[in-house]
Amino acid sequence: MLISCGDALIDFVPTKNADGREAVMPAVGGSCLNVAIGIARLGASTGFVGGISNDMFGSMIAEHAAASNVELGFATRSDHQTTLAFVRIVGGESHYAFYDAETATRNWTFRRGTLPFDTIEAVHVGSTTLVNDQGAAETKALIADAKATSTISFDPNCRPNLVKDKPGYLARMVEFATQADLIKMSDVDFAYLFGEEPYQQRADAMLGQGPSLVVITRGNNGAIAWHAKTGQIEVEAPKVAVADTIGAGDSFQAALLFALHKQGRLARQQLKDISADGLRRALSFAANCAGLTCTRPGADPPWSHEISWSW
Repeated sequence: MLISCGDALIDFVPTKNADGREAVMPAVGGSCLNVAIGIARLGASTGFVGGISNDMFGSMIAEHAAASNVELGFATRSDHQTTLAFVRIVGGESHYAFYDAETATRNWTFRRGTLPFDTIEAVHVGSTTLVNDQGAAETKALIADAKATSTISFDPNCRPNLVKDKPGYLARMVEFATQADLIKMSDVDFAYLFGEEPYQQRADAMLGQGPSLVVITRGNNGAIAWHAKTGQIEVEAPKVAVADTIGAGDSFQAALLFALHKQGRLARQQLKDISADGLRRALSFAANCAGLTCTRPGADPPWSHEISWSW
C-alpha cells in the first residue's frame, strides 16, 4: 500500500454563472488527498492519513475519496470544521485564500502504532499541514515511525499566504527534505524557498543529504530531475488545452509514485538503483497525467483507463 498524509479540504474553484459573472464551485481538494486520489485512480492500493470533518463538507471529502478507491480507515474523523480554500487564477497560476482555523486538518494527531508500516511501501507528506507547528510535529512523528521500512516522498507545495515566519518555514522545509527519499517541487515553490539559486546547486545539496531523487516541475516547460546515480533527466510537458492548473502538481506527484511502484522501483534501495530509462519513463508518465488534469477544472486526476503507459 501507498499512503498520503496531510490536508483534505474543499476548494471553491472559479467558474462563470449564467450571466457571465464570476462565481465559485465547491470541489474536493487538498494536495495530499489529491495525491492519494491520483494514485488510487491509477490502480495502486492507497490510503489517506489526516483529519476529515464530520460536517457536510467532510462528507463530500469522504464520499469523493471512497469513490476513487482511497482507503480511509487510517483517517481521523472529528467534529472540527473542514478547511475551505477559495481559488483565483492569476497569470495562469492558482492563488488561494484559506480558512483553516480550528479545522479537522489542523487538529489531526498521529496515532502511534496504528499504521502497519511494514506493509506500506511509501508515505507522501507535504503542503499546508507542514505550515503550522502541530501539523509539522505530528508529521515528523509519522516519518520517524515510517522511515525504517517505507520510502518517504515530500512536496512542500508552498502556500505563502499561510506563512507567518518565512525563515522558520524555510528551515522546516529543508529539514523535511533531509528526511525524504524523493522530493518534488514546482518552479514556483523553488523560487519562494530558494530565490534565484541554480536548480542544480540546490539539487546537489539535497542529494548529498540523503534523498535519491529531486524533481522540479516547470509548467509548460516540463520537468527536470536529478538522481544520485543516474544524474540529470529532463522531460517535456504535453501540449494540451488548459482549463486550469489546479491539482496538476499533485497529479504529477501521484503518477510519479505510481509509475515507480509499477516498475518495482519505489522501495528505497530500488529507487537508488533505478536506471535512467526507467526514471525517464516514470517522469514522462507523470507529466502526461498532469497535462490531462489541466484539461478539466478542479483537481481531477486521471483514471487508469484515461492514460496509457508502457513498461
